Amino acid sequence: MLIPALDLIRGEVVRLYQGDFNQQTTYHADPIAVATAYRDAGAKFLHLVDLDGARDIEKRQLPLLQAITEATGLPIQTGGGIRTRDDVVGLLDAGVKRAVIGSKAVKDPETVLAWLDEFGPEAIVLALDIFIDDNGQRWLATEGWQEKSSVTLDDLLNQYIERGLRHVLCTDISRDGTLQGSNVALYADLKSAYPSIVWQASGGVASLDDLVQLAAVNCDSVILGKALLTGKFTLEEALACWQNA
Repeated sequence: MLIPALDLIRGEVVRLYQGDFNQQTTYHADPIAVATAYRDAGAKFLHLVDLDGARDIEKRQLPLLQAITEATGLPIQTGGGIRTRDDVVGLLDAGVKRAVIGSKAVKDPETVLAWLDEFGPEAIVLALDIFIDDNGQRWLATEGWQEKSSVTLDDLLNQYIERGLRHVLCTDISRDGTLQGSNVALYADLKSAYPSIVWQASGGVASLDDLVQLAAVNCDSVILGKALLTGKFTLEEALACWQNA
């Protein structure tokens, strides 16, 4: 599945370079129009990131998230600063299908495992941002990539898989927002090592050939952000490529 992504700040569609709020580009002032255009182009799922909520839970854009959900009628997954059970409940009550949990899943796994038990594996996506060292070790980053944890991707996954984890969005942060191509080898390895997980590849997709390569290694889904916003290809072209790969 191809999943268009919208990053939201103050009600606008933006992109950050390498997660840096000081390197922000604004693309559209009407995210509902963009989301419905993606739906009309054939999207079956959307990924929304509430960057205001990620920085300050008091500024969570819940009304906008609900408006996009209602306007498109599509299943939506949403992340950005989810720290409490009430945050998860608020999103699900707003019509969001899956809550995307990032830093909390790394820093407080017992709490997030409890949410997985309570809400079920179809309501939770772990968003795991990694950087890969010179020895090939995959370390998890937190707090919008500002902090490097002492936890590896593999160690964390093993905890969650035992409790029924189903969905993981994995970003190689060296690629995100760069349009330098996806880390295909990473997703090939992850799909082979953890076949029970539905993997969402994120970061670096810049061409239709990137999609062909990801499909070839049986990656389940791909998040499409900057490539669509900058016109590297259209969603219709991407969907046709994915279906024929």
